[in-house]
Amino acid sequence: MVSHRENNTQRIAALDEQAEALRLRPGMGIAEARAMHPSIDVVEADPEADRRLLESLADWCDRYTPLVALDGENGLFLDITGCAHLFGGEKALLADLMARFFHQGFDVRAGLASTPGTAWAAARFAAGQIIAPGSERNFLSRLPLSALRIDARTKASLESVGLRTVGAIMDGPRAPLVRRFGAELVERLDQALGRLEEAISPRLPVAPLSVERHLADPLSLLDDIERLVGLLAATLKVDLERREEGARALELLLFRVDGVVSRITVGASRPIREPSLVRKLFHERLTALGETIDAGCGFDLVRLSAFSTACFDARQGDLAGEIEDTGEELAIFADRVTARLGEAAILEPAPAASHLPERAAAVVSYAQEEDRKAFAQHGKAKSGATSRPARLERPIRLFRSPEPIEVPLTEVPDGPPQNFRWRRAMHRVARAEGPERIAPEWWREETDAPTRDYYRVEDADGRRYWLYRQGLYGAQAPAPRWFLHGVFA
Repeated sequence: MVSHRENNTQRIAALDEQAEALRLRPGMGIAEARAMHPSIDVVEADPEADRRLLESLADWCDRYTPLVALDGENGLFLDITGCAHLFGGEKALLADLMARFFHQGFDVRAGLASTPGTAWAAARFAAGQIIAPGSERNFLSRLPLSALRIDARTKASLESVGLRTVGAIMDGPRAPLVRRFGAELVERLDQALGRLEEAISPRLPVAPLSVERHLADPLSLLDDIERLVGLLAATLKVDLERREEGARALELLLFRVDGVVSRITVGASRPIREPSLVRKLFHERLTALGETIDAGCGFDLVRLSAFSTACFDARQGDLAGEIEDTGEELAIFADRVTARLGEAAILEPAPAASHLPERAAAVVSYAQEEDRKAFAQHGKAKSGATSRPARLERPIRLFRSPEPIEVPLTEVPDGPPQNFRWRRAMHRVARAEGPERIAPEWWREETDAPTRDYYRVEDADGRRYWLYRQGLYGAQAPAPRWFLHGVFA
């Protein structure tokens, strides 16, 4: 028996068949139950653990359909439209599902109907039944009001006026029901009867392309799984070629016999569809995961899905059969390293949308930079643009944070410093260029942020620096400060 706290009182949340035989019921106080049966075993409810278990069961139900949604705290919705024939029909699918749950140690109730509302009622009040399309009204009419998924308060109000079955609601006038009990009552009835469509929102995104293999003898070795990945990738390649696309994100689902599901994902910086490349990526990922993948009694279903696809540009070689190098080998190498070590294994600097030097570049993963380059190249080809924006002269080494310097003498108001002290050393300025004024980004910072005037200076020893004055000289303004932001070669 499972208990939970309600209004500072421990009450029964769930119980097994033996507890039901003792005439205990959900909602009864634990003190009252112990007074009746002192030897009962009570376990405190763990909602978070129950939620994780329900989500793991939802993962396992992906073997029947990718459209799986959670239904409250103890139920699942499966949209099997177009999937039943893969299991020999609706009756065979339902029997297989309930049998597998039974062998895993779960006592489940399932129902099948053309509407989610009727299927919900069938699972709870007529387990194992398949309600034929068009017979929803006859099936629901004899059921209690709880079959409509209405709240307890509305149910109690209906029963207080003598309405105790769904059939009584169907035969009653709708307008008075809405005025007295709310529109939700009629809405639930219309959803169950199919008059009002009710969509099932899957808990996970649905892959546009998937291939799978049911196995009579479960697999447990990683080498066997890799070989099967190659075979599935060859089947997936046919669909990708038909769509003239390549895969950018792939997921491998391993369904274990006892209901545990392993999800393994890999990404590609460029669209791919060659089975050898797909197998290499998953080889690296499986090797990295190692012993964390517990095969248990083996995997009896393996599915390969392409979650993200992109246009695949086929390139034709010259008469000698050679293809111009476009960085494909580097991309394959980067993808394999990323699959083994993670997204942060290979990073690349990329320009950012900011004119402040410390914000003008960012370090991103190799795949993200490839996306940016592809987008820029696509926009360039589409618009026909050939010019590039002028690049300003910037130092080879830019400090992560500007370092303060001392400037004892300078030309007022906008002249460069004549000398400056940096890291306890005095530097005499021999040549200078500037200023280059960079205003603060008012949409990110405060409007009174100081302006920067940058100078490229060269000291008497020939070393070149990039420094700036923060603020302006003026009678009312505070004294400006000087910083060194980078050094040239």
